[in-house]
Amino acid sequence: MKRKIYRIIDANLNRSREGLRVCEEIARFILNDKSLTKEFKALRHRITNCIRDFPAQLGEIVSTRDAEGDVGRQSRPSENKRRNWKEIFLANLERVKESLRVLEEFSKLVDKKIADRFKKIRFKLYDIEKKLISRF
Repeated sequence: MKRKIYRIIDANLNRSREGLRVCEEIARFILNDKSLTKEFKALRHRITNCIRDFPAQLGEIVSTRDAEGDVGRQSRPSENKRRNWKEIFLANLERVKESLRVLEEFSKLVDKKIADRFKKIRFKLYDIEKKLISRF
């Protein structure tokens, strides 16, 4: 069971950091917002720091990865219908929030303190999202 939990954690670590990177790039290159760029980058690093403090080594978590055999690997048709950077940005914000929630829930089974850190990151993202929505 531990391997399955680590597989979920691995997938959501990747999903959360990838989504934040997309948001960071939009903040940097489209919005030209230095402060927002720093906020997204800081959140990415906070997630990375959580995994560094995880009881399992990163290699143990990554070893559970099965990209080829992942039954949810296929893209959804909606991912190919985004019309502009705002839709990309909002979709990635949602992706990050969802993956942070998954990280929080499954980390509770391994280390409750790290689960709480993921929760704090998620709530920080809610604050950033609230500030941003008014700009759109």
